[in-house]
Parts: sequence; structure tokens; C-alpha cells
Amino acid sequence: MTQTDRILPGIVLMLGFCTIAPLIDVAAKLAAQDVPVGTVTFGRYLVQMALMVPLVAALGHPFKMGRRAALLIFARAGVSICATYSFVAAIQVMPIADALAIAFVEPFVILLIGRFAMGEEVGPRRLGASVVGFIGALFVIQPSFAHFGAVALYPLGTAVSFALYILLTRGLSRHMHPVPMQLHTAWAAVVLMTPALALGDAFKIGQLQLIAPTGDAWLWCFCVGLAATISHVAMSYALKFAPSATLAPLHYFEMLTATLFGYLVFGDFPNALTWVGIAIITASGLYIIHRERVTAKAPLAPPPNVPLGP
Repeated sequence: MTQTDRILPGIVLMLGFCTIAPLIDVAAKLAAQDVPVGTVTFGRYLVQMALMVPLVAALGHPFKMGRRAALLIFARAGVSICATYSFVAAIQVMPIADALAIAFVEPFVILLIGRFAMGEEVGPRRLGASVVGFIGALFVIQPSFAHFGAVALYPLGTAVSFALYILLTRGLSRHMHPVPMQLHTAWAAVVLMTPALALGDAFKIGQLQLIAPTGDAWLWCFCVGLAATISHVAMSYALKFAPSATLAPLHYFEMLTATLFGYLVFGDFPNALTWVGIAIITASGLYIIHRERVTAKAPLAPPPNVPLGP
């Protein structure tokens, strides 16, 4: 199979991720009407762990990992918990499309972390696009904050946490295949959440409690884990088949599918100001992707005082 032949399955899998991923949010929003956010978050990782064990075994991947990989796994699980909890807490009351639009400032957060925390070279154009992207997020946050209060800021927590999740994933990918990575992240998240939920139960901390679902909430909690497992495995294999630069623009398709599912299931539809924000965020994100491609293709400057020829 040629590289060109492999790109098409990668694109199809990425579009599959963008179609299935909003179903995580739909199921989580339905579940969070009956059980605490902490229970929904815990259920996601518990189901993901149960589904990934036979998949990893069937594919013949090793279950063992080194000490460095284990440290990265627990860090990845920790920021994943923060991202999931923040987003579920937001969509418990907010429309899914509004929350997702705010969370989509994540590429800009990655860029800023790379520039100011890791010393990576980031040009003024990409920094400018990041500022514009955050302005777009304000178009979504402002009416949401007026209507829902401080909960409208939760998706920003998701954006920062998921940006760290992506950076940790990049580091971990040198030590582990994407499929067992999903399994190890799931069980590590279960380990981390168990004492946190125990404390939440002991001190009656609102949404940070483990309460057994009843009725349809069982189904919705299971569907959160099922959709998360399928979508993230699809994205992992998409990145295996096609370059991230090819797939990155397709991620914005998730905004459309999230809007569609939010409207069909909950009757939520973004208002005009939110659409303006979505358009600004999307345009800024696509521009950053374009600039990254240009930068990647640019020839490296020769070191000083080194002759170019014989």
C-alpha cells in the first residue's frame, strides 16, 4: 500500500472520529442530568478500560511498560480527567456546540505553551492568530457567561488540560503504541479518580461523588465510555495512516457534527454571536495549521560561517 493509498483511510477515520466524538458529549449531557459529573467521568474511564483490555490482548500488544512511560501515563491520565470533568460540567447546563467552540482554543494554548514554557520558535503571525482565536472565544463566552455564569469558563479548563494532554501524548508516543496507550490511560485514570471520589463522598462535595446510576443513566454512562473508546482508537489509527498536517483541518468538522447532534437531541442551536465566534476560532485555527505547514516546508538556514559549497 502506497503512502497515497494510506492517506484516504486516515481521512475517513478522522472524519469518523469527528462524527463519533460528539456522541460522547451527548451521552455525557444525558447522564449528567441524573448523576454527578464525577460519576460520569469515572464511568467513561471504567468502560474504556473494560473495552480496551480484550482489544489490546487480541492485537498482541504488551501490557508492560517502563518507568518513564508509566510516569507519562499517569500525567496523561490526570490532565485527561481534568479535561473530561470540565467539559461534562460545562455541557451539563450549556449547549454542546457553545462549550466545544470555547474548548477549540486548545491549538492556540498548545502554541502559547510551546512559545513561553518550552522556548519553541513561534512567529508573530501564529501568535497573532492565537490572539484572534481567543477573541473569537470571547464572542462565545460572553453571552454564555451572562446566561450560565462561571460554568461558561469550564471549557477553557478543558482547552488547557487537553493541550497538555496532546503534548504528553507526543512524548509518550515514542515509548508506546497508541492502542495500549488508551488502555493504560484508562486504568490510571480509574486509579487516580477512586480516592478523589471517596473524598467527595466523605465530604459530600456536590459533583465529585460516585453515585450508582439508575434507569437510563446506566446506558448513557456506558455510551460515554463506548463512544470515547471507538472515537479515540479511530483517531489513533488515522494519525498512523496520514500525517497530522493533513488531518488537523478536518478536526473542525466536529464543530458541525456537535451542532447537529445538539440540535437533534436537545434542540440547542448557536445564536448569531456564537456563530461569529465559531467562525473566528475556525479561521484562526486553520490559519495556524497553514503557517505550520509553511514553516515545516521552509529550508533550514545554514549555520553561520559554514560554506554552502566546495
